[in-house]
Order: sequence, then structure tokens, then C-alpha cells
Amino acid sequence: MSERLVTNRLATEGHASQGLASEIPVGEMPMNEKPASEKPVSERDVVLQAEHVKKYFPVRGLLGNVVGNVKAVDDVSVTLYRGETYGLVGESGCGKSTLGRTLIKLLDATAGRIVINGIDITKISQREMRTTMRKKVQMIFQDPYTSLNPRMRIGEILTEALVIQNVGKPSERMDMVIDMLDKVGLRIEHYYRFPHELSGGQRQRVGFARAVILNPDIVICDEPVSALDVSVRSQIINLLLDMQEARGLTYLFISHDMSVIRYISHRTGVMYLGHIVEEAITDELFADPRHPYTQVLLSAVPSPDPHIKKNRIILEGDLPSPLNPPPGCVFHTRCPGAMPVCKEAYPPEIQVSPSHKVACHRYA
Repeated sequence: MSERLVTNRLATEGHASQGLASEIPVGEMPMNEKPASEKPVSERDVVLQAEHVKKYFPVRGLLGNVVGNVKAVDDVSVTLYRGETYGLVGESGCGKSTLGRTLIKLLDATAGRIVINGIDITKISQREMRTTMRKKVQMIFQDPYTSLNPRMRIGEILTEALVIQNVGKPSERMDMVIDMLDKVGLRIEHYYRFPHELSGGQRQRVGFARAVILNPDIVICDEPVSALDVSVRSQIINLLLDMQEARGLTYLFISHDMSVIRYISHRTGVMYLGHIVEEAITDELFADPRHPYTQVLLSAVPSPDPHIKKNRIILEGDLPSPLNPPPGCVFHTRCPGAMPVCKEAYPPEIQVSPSHKVACHRYA
């Protein structure tokens, strides 16, 4: 695209960008009123089905032989439905980001089955994934600066995605990119700027634009707002929700911030040391947490009402190493209510309500 064309379009359309979503402080964000997951299962369209997924990273000794495995994701099953946001929460090092990358084959699964739109991606090559599926599954990374090529202008970064996936004619791609910049709240002149010339919030908007310009079915959001201040964070979150409503996007939203998860997610999974220990509709999870680890996370969330006194649960000990996880229930070394059976066997998944399941021996 020539700079003259951009200049002419600037003169014609002016510098006004599309209005931003209203800013809501994250700590005061209300819960979603009608989660998509409240619909009967038969009425919901499954876009991703993962069964017993494992992702191990081999650890090699001085002679190059494998001496162990880091069990980053260990036997995880999850289902994503069209148009919903599935929140994935847990402390750092629990395997959230690794699971997100494995679900869209940025990392190859060690074991398990991942079906996206009827295709088991664990059985296809990276080349086949790139040519047949990559357009339908995209990712927004946590660090918007390192995920953008510093030597390319913003327009080139977005156009590159269209070129690689052969989307649109060359004569149409300029308009497609500028329209997308407008949709994410950026101005036309940002087309010719480099990533270092943008603020953190603007760079994250570029990362989001790059993900959705291909009109994907699934977007993995890997802590996309953790590095932003509160006001910019609320703008990005509301932008995600607006684009989801307009395009029917499905999000896997990874975060360690329970307030953000509560606002944006329809369903929430709680992850600890490579396992999803509890999953429920977000409203139900916050109102009635069953797993001791979920109760610990929610007890740490501050209340905006100073008159409400919360019983803070303090965990003892450190997070065990995924290189050598504890036998039985992986949480038993820190669980205040651990029983002898917790040390012997991993708990079965118990359906405590139609939309709520937990892996804990207390409910077996």
C-alpha cells in the first residue's frame, strides 16, 4: 500500500476512530448475566473437544539422556462451545499457558486427543495444521511487544497474516487492515507506525487485531491484560466482548486474576499443577466453590466493601515441582483438609451438579 493512499484516506475520513467500550474498573465488573453454558448440551455447538491431554517436557542429563519429564499438563479434558468464554485460572507455573498452546498445536501434545471442528489435530502435521486449521485458531500473547516484529510496521504485520493465509485479493487487503484497525479502536495513521511507537494498550489492540482479522473460530487469550493498568485493561476486555458478540468468537481466556475471570467468563476451570481440579459455570463457581484450592483462590480476592470480613485461607508450603509431582492428589501436600486417601490415589471427577464438577475425594 502506498503512503499516498493512506494520506488520502486520512484526509477523507479524518482521525476519528471508532468509539471505545465504556471503562469499568475490573474490581467492580459484574458477572455475566446469561452464560452460554446454561443452554442444554444438545443445543450447544462444540468447537473444541480435548480428551486426556498431556504435555511433558523431557529433562536431559549431562550425557543427553532423558532423566525425567516436566509434567506441565497431565491428563486434562476440556470442551469449548461456540460463542462462549472459558476462563482458565490458577497460580503461575500450573500449566495454563502450556495447555493453551497445546490445544491449538503450537506445542505437540504428548498424549491425548484434541478435536477442532471435527478434525483431530493431534493426527495431522504442523504443515497440515498451518495450511488447513491455523486460520481458524489464533492466539493473543501475554506480552504484546515481544509478539510483534519490531522491524515491521503495524500495517505490514496485519497484512502478513492475510498474505500467509491467502485471505482477500492484494487490492482489498489495505481496506481490510484499516477497517480492522478501526474496529479495535486504532486510527488509520497507526498503519505506518512501528510497535515501539505505540503504548502497551495499543500494542495489545494490534495483537488482538492480528488474531481476529482472519475471522477465526477460537482465540486463545494468554493473560492479555495482565501487564496493563486498570483503565486500559477494562477497555481491552470490553473490546474482546464486543468482538465476540459481533463475530461469534470462542475464547479460552487464561488469567490469574479472579476478578477478570468473573467478569468475562461463562464457564471457569481451575488448574493446579497440570490438572483441572474444578470446573463450573462462573456464577456457580464463585457462589459455591467446592475444591479446597478454589476456596483458597477466592479467599484471596479483596472485597470492595470494607465492612465485609473475609476468612483468608493461607496455604502452607511451596508449589511442588511438576518434574516430581506428589503421588495421589497433587494438592494434598498443601490441602488443609487432606485425608489419607488423598496421598494414595488421584480423586475421580465428581459431577456435583449438572454444570459443576470437581476432582476431590471429599465428594467421592
